[in-house]
Amino acid sequence: MRERMAIIEGVRSPIAKAGGKFKDIQADTLGARVVQEAVLRSGLDFDAYDEVIIGNVAQPSHAANIARVIALKAGFSAGVSAYTVNRNCASGMESITSASEKILAGSGSVYLCGGVESMSNVPLLFGIQMKHFLETFSKAKTLKQKLTTLSHFKPSYLRPIIGLMQGLRDPVSGLMMGSTAEVLAQDFGIGREEQDLFALKSHQKAAAAREKGLFAQEIVPIVYDLDKAKIMEHDDGIRADQTPEALARLHPFFDPVNGTVTAGNSSQISDAAAALTLMSESEAKKRGIEPLGYLSGFAYTGLDPKRMGMGPLFATAKLFKTMQLTLKDIDLIEMNEAFAVQVLANLIAFPSERYAKTHLNLDKALGEIDESTLNVNGGAVALGHPVGMTGTRLVIHLLKELRRRNKERGLATLCVGGGQGASLFLEVV
Repeated sequence: MRERMAIIEGVRSPIAKAGGKFKDIQADTLGARVVQEAVLRSGLDFDAYDEVIIGNVAQPSHAANIARVIALKAGFSAGVSAYTVNRNCASGMESITSASEKILAGSGSVYLCGGVESMSNVPLLFGIQMKHFLETFSKAKTLKQKLTTLSHFKPSYLRPIIGLMQGLRDPVSGLMMGSTAEVLAQDFGIGREEQDLFALKSHQKAAAAREKGLFAQEIVPIVYDLDKAKIMEHDDGIRADQTPEALARLHPFFDPVNGTVTAGNSSQISDAAAALTLMSESEAKKRGIEPLGYLSGFAYTGLDPKRMGMGPLFATAKLFKTMQLTLKDIDLIEMNEAFAVQVLANLIAFPSERYAKTHLNLDKALGEIDESTLNVNGGAVALGHPVGMTGTRLVIHLLKELRRRNKERGLATLCVGGGQGASLFLEVV
């Protein structure tokens, strides 16, 4: 059996609605603030780390290899290397599991892992015609050549491509992520009312957790307006006053005629960062560090991109088979709420013998998920889903909640755009 990885104190920023409080903060700046705090709370010096690994999806052009930019801005010396990982929605998990594999391979002992996303700052793009126009104009040497090039310009060249929308479309299936959710609604016969009810409960649970100060235990306050001394301390997507009536008034976004998926029962587009320290269990003991918890195993898997939302089921099946686990071994589950219908579809498929045999090549189903153990403090429908950061947040929050409840084992899992799934087995004992 492979050695467990010790996860040392993890932190995150508040999750801000895209276009809101963090809209003027670039991902590298936001990430550096959180990474710096993670190091300070670890009790380690910056020079104790072998490497920094950060998950990020949008990959801003001004900060190529954003992990390196974040590391230097956070206070790491130039001698500490850093690299960026991108596994779409699982990027924050990939940073942790990549570091785990490097530790097991003997490449290093202590890693700073995390994820960051500024969905507010995903750029607008010009199309290929505007690109060709600008290239031709830049090569024109005489006034006549420049005027000739200008005469061929068309206003349509200025029609922007929304980078965020392009990034949320799977290039293989051609479907927006929300359209893949509509596929699951059809596959499993999940209606609008059921999805809205799930969304309502997510907000209610998150609002209750915020009121109790649970999220504050993992949040690093962020100054977002220095001139006016404005500080964000809480996630701003949670609607404590959300109602079934308000959710019912929203129109389907991805299929206006027959659809059921709305902005209200989907994860919110957001900005945030999260970070933690990772080392082997033996290294933590040698240093006399009490970890937040342990990564004991993980699995990634691929599946039909049109049904990417079933990623948690596929990845968990692989994880359980590898580690000889069952749902009875799991005390709490954090399943990312990419869409309400996506989680509901997994709840149906987990105990389905037919689905297990036809899709997972298993003799029996994984079993029924006890919903009282699932996303006990709400999820991305209420909090938001900054895609590169979410995987790290799930790990941090699950470990803290296991400790609060005196429980021992948890499953952090999510679906991944493009047709993948990720599942991590976590322990606090």
